[in-house]
Amino acid sequence: MGHRHRRPPGRGRQHPEPLLGLGARRALPFAEVSGDACDSYHRWREDLDLVAGSGLGAYRFSLEWSRIEPEEGEVSRAGLDHYRRMVDGCLERGLTPMVTLMHFTTPRWFHEDGAWTSAKAADRFARFTETVLPILADVPYTITINEPNLASVLPVLGAMAARGEQISGLPRPDQRLADAFLDAHRASAQVLRGAGVTHGLSLVGQEWIVEDGGDDEMVAHRAAMEDQFLEVAGEGDFVGMQIYSCARIGPDGPVAGDPDLMTLAHMEYRPGALGASVRRVAEVLPDTPIVVTENGIATTDDAQRIAFTGEALGSLAQAIADGVDVRGYVHWSLLDNFEWFAGYTPTFGLVEVDRQTFVRTPKPSLAWLGGVAQANAV
Repeated sequence: MGHRHRRPPGRGRQHPEPLLGLGARRALPFAEVSGDACDSYHRWREDLDLVAGSGLGAYRFSLEWSRIEPEEGEVSRAGLDHYRRMVDGCLERGLTPMVTLMHFTTPRWFHEDGAWTSAKAADRFARFTETVLPILADVPYTITINEPNLASVLPVLGAMAARGEQISGLPRPDQRLADAFLDAHRASAQVLRGAGVTHGLSLVGQEWIVEDGGDDEMVAHRAAMEDQFLEVAGEGDFVGMQIYSCARIGPDGPVAGDPDLMTLAHMEYRPGALGASVRRVAEVLPDTPIVVTENGIATTDDAQRIAFTGEALGSLAQAIADGVDVRGYVHWSLLDNFEWFAGYTPTFGLVEVDRQTFVRTPKPSLAWLGGVAQANAV
C-alpha cells in the first residue's frame, strides 16, 4: 500500500516546487494550492497503523529533497532521521518499505539553477542519493525517479493548454527533459548499485489501443512515451509500473475515449489495462521483474473503487498465471490526497481525509483490499 508523501509548505527556500517549477509568488496553473496537504509528515505513524491494521503488507513513500538539503550542500540531520524513523516504523509493523527518491518535487535552489536540464542536475541528484543511503539500508525496493515519462510530458501539456489546444491524451515527451531525467536516473542508479541497494525506475504504463489507421503512429508514439524509458529501466533490478488506463492512438496521435467512461482524473475507465500493460512490459523486458507501484481509480463511489480494483487485480492475476514476473502490487492511494493540476477533486484514496482537521476515515475499500492481500487472491 502506498501513497504520495505530501509535505506542508516550508519556510523560505525549503518550499518544494512543482515539476514545472513555477515559483510560489507567481500565478500557478493548478486548480488549488496544496496547503498542508494530508499532513503525513507529522501523521505518518497513524498512516502506517492504518495500512498494517488493514492487513496490507507494504507502504510506499517518498523523500522530500527540500527537507533533507534545504540549501545546496547543507544537509539536515533531522530530515535524514525523520525518514529513517519512517523506514523503522514500517519494519516494526511488519510492512515492506518502498522508498521513492524524487516524486515530482525538488528544492527551490535546484529549480532556480536550471532544474533537471541544468548540466549539474545528474551530479546533484547522485549526490543527494549518496546523502540518503543511510535511510535505504533496510529498504528492499528503492525507486529513483517517479514517472519520468509523464514528467517529461508536462511542459508539452502546459504549452498546449496555453495555446488553447484540445488535449485528447498524453502527447509525446519533451525529449530534452526526457534525456535529462534518464541521465539523472543513471547517475543515481550507479550510486545505489555501488551500495548494494535494490533499485528501479517507475514509469506510467498504459494499455495501447490502435484506432483505424494509427498503426505507424502507435509505434512512434509508444517508442517515445514508453520504450525509450523501458530500455533504461531494464538496467535496474526491477521496473515499477503505474497503470490506470489506456492510450488510444490514431493516425494523428492520441484519440479521446468515450466521455461517459471518464473518471474524476479524466482517465478512461479501463481496469483491464493493468494486465495488458504488464504483459507488454514483460515482452519488452523479459528478464526484468515488474512491481506495480501504482494502480487505482479517482472516484467518489467506493463501491466502484472496489469493483475497478477487483477487475484490475483479476487481469493482473491472469498475467501472472501466464508467466509475467510480477513481484508486488501497490495501490494508489492510501489517502484522498493532493494531485497536481487537479487539486483535491480526484479522490483516489482508500481513506477519506478531513480537509480541516486531517482526521482519517477509512472507506470500505481499505478493509476489502487488506482482505485481498491477506488471502493473496481476488
